[in-house]
Amino acid sequence: MKKLRYVHLNLLLLLLPLINLQFPTLSLAQDYDEPKKDDTPPPGLARCNGVYMSYSSGGREKLYPRTTNATAQAWSFKSTAMIVNTGIEEVKGWQMFVGFHHREIIVSATGAVSSDGDFPVDATNGTTFIGSQNTDLKTSILTAGDYTQISTNIEITGTVFGGKGTATPMPKSIKLTNDGWQCPAATSKGGTMQVCCKRNPKFKAKEKVKTKFMPRQHGDLNIIYDVLQAYASSYMAQVTIDNTSPLGRLDHWNLTWEWMRGEFIHSMRGAYAAEKNTLECLSSKAGQFYGDLDFSQVANCQKKPIIKDLPAERKDDNVTGKLPFCCKNGTLLPTHMDPSKSKAIFQLQVYKVPPDQNRTAFFPPRNWKIDGIVNPTYKCGPPIRVDATPFPDPSGLQATTYAIASWQVICNITKPKPQAARCCVSFSAFYNDSAIPCNTCACGCKDIDTDTCNANARQLLLPTDTLLVPFDNRTLKAKVWAKQKHMAYPKKLPCPDNCGISLNWHLNSDYGNGWSARVTLFNWGNNAVEDWFGALDLGKAGLGYENIYSFNGSRVPPKNQTIFFQGLPGMNYLIGITNGTNPARDPQIPGKMQSVISFKKKNLGSLNIIGGDGFPKRVFFNGEECELPKYFPKKSSGMRLSGIRFLPSILLAITTFHAITDRLLTGV
Repeated sequence: MKKLRYVHLNLLLLLLPLINLQFPTLSLAQDYDEPKKDDTPPPGLARCNGVYMSYSSGGREKLYPRTTNATAQAWSFKSTAMIVNTGIEEVKGWQMFVGFHHREIIVSATGAVSSDGDFPVDATNGTTFIGSQNTDLKTSILTAGDYTQISTNIEITGTVFGGKGTATPMPKSIKLTNDGWQCPAATSKGGTMQVCCKRNPKFKAKEKVKTKFMPRQHGDLNIIYDVLQAYASSYMAQVTIDNTSPLGRLDHWNLTWEWMRGEFIHSMRGAYAAEKNTLECLSSKAGQFYGDLDFSQVANCQKKPIIKDLPAERKDDNVTGKLPFCCKNGTLLPTHMDPSKSKAIFQLQVYKVPPDQNRTAFFPPRNWKIDGIVNPTYKCGPPIRVDATPFPDPSGLQATTYAIASWQVICNITKPKPQAARCCVSFSAFYNDSAIPCNTCACGCKDIDTDTCNANARQLLLPTDTLLVPFDNRTLKAKVWAKQKHMAYPKKLPCPDNCGISLNWHLNSDYGNGWSARVTLFNWGNNAVEDWFGALDLGKAGLGYENIYSFNGSRVPPKNQTIFFQGLPGMNYLIGITNGTNPARDPQIPGKMQSVISFKKKNLGSLNIIGGDGFPKRVFFNGEECELPKYFPKKSSGMRLSGIRFLPSILLAITTFHAITDRLLTGV
């Protein structure tokens, strides 16, 4: 039997070569694993010498609610984006822009975050992805081709509107937005878009200090989260908010974020939490771990705390105050208005829960948001780890100490969507006796009964003095004016603008060497506005700015086309709406301020002041962008004001400055 086994074995060895020739896939051993066909790189990747990017769309499914309107139907979609460093230079802090343009909402993206903030992100105008873990792309040379270090795959899930069938609409473009890189137009084929970006040989990079982590970025609002002291179960953090926008502002700011690992705030200095609910701690993991802790003394137990600045009277409080730049009642002004009010600082003692019980376990909160009242809308990005913040040594010696760890959150001002602003502008001019009021529902119509008014109707022209009258008292004047001017008006009249602040821009004169305008501010709210400021972007015509006669004014660099203005020292106070002389008969009177602005035309080429150059392109109040009318007053005659008529206009502005209790504004 043993001999028979040897015969069978020898026979098998003799037949193995023949078996391998006939059935190569049945080979019993190989020296190395051959790559699978699925791993073959795309041709564009193999030919790219720089940074290769691709975007591949998947299918989509119809979402609820189902609608017969194809453009309003929502679909869920999935897609994959890829970025690979195929060059010889490491790419620090890669930024991949995807040009979505079908009202996409990005719900999640594994492997990346959006620079526009936390998900879900409105990507109607595209969005930029940055690495959430693999923020830098190393070279293939220094990693022996390790794809985990030289590339990132982004699995995208989102919602898209419109279209037919199951094919996902493609974006307009994909590109690398890092400085010094240039990308040609992406090519598309079979649901895949790809591009190879290369270094711009003419780009001269500014010398930058080498950093271990991501370099610090610039934004309208710069927030730094520093860890100052570290213990096994807790750490001391400091939050610094810097207003770095020349037109940005916050009043009574509210800052909120989301703890991701069960942390809670034990104590605070320089700020306070709006709510204090001890039960949230007691019923959580923190309550089980800190069994002997008196949670009635804890500053905040919420997963999403709302943090407010302390009032000025708490500045010298030994327990909650005595921090630089704290306790300004939530005011953040532009630096050139008051540097001492452009920054806010507060500190908090953060308690951690298992398994983060060691001195090096730090997880900054996410989903940062900040807002105020009558201020611009800020959109905050995710916290990005940066090099530790340096501080002067507290002993007073010429030494520097560093934070244990630092993260940066950048918040940028977003342009308000139509009917979402908080201030509006009306237009009038010396050559037309009708004023164009603020747009219908310029600041929204959510609380208005649209059964009694038309939220989509075009606003009615008004006599200029009617701009001083509250909207509820304008109806009769608007109808009478329409009849006098032989203008039709609908049976269902337009809804009001619903804005608490409005500005009137009146083109005052247009003569050979210059021109002038008058700006009037109206406060329709009940509360006064302190330390207000405004800004007017006049395009090319703004370069001729000469003077503003009742306010403080200056140009905003670097283009110098925007005029910044504010009240004179001690008089920067815009009161709220007040009752008339006879409340039963007279309408309420808004708080108001007014000034004339003069401009020169020299060295500016041809300017068509009446044709549009004399009207602002953008208007801001307290950093909030105001909604503008969609058209200008029409010229009804050929008259032009001379320089002689311009002088009384200046005198009028000076004599009526701060005539807050007057019932009528001459010519407005």
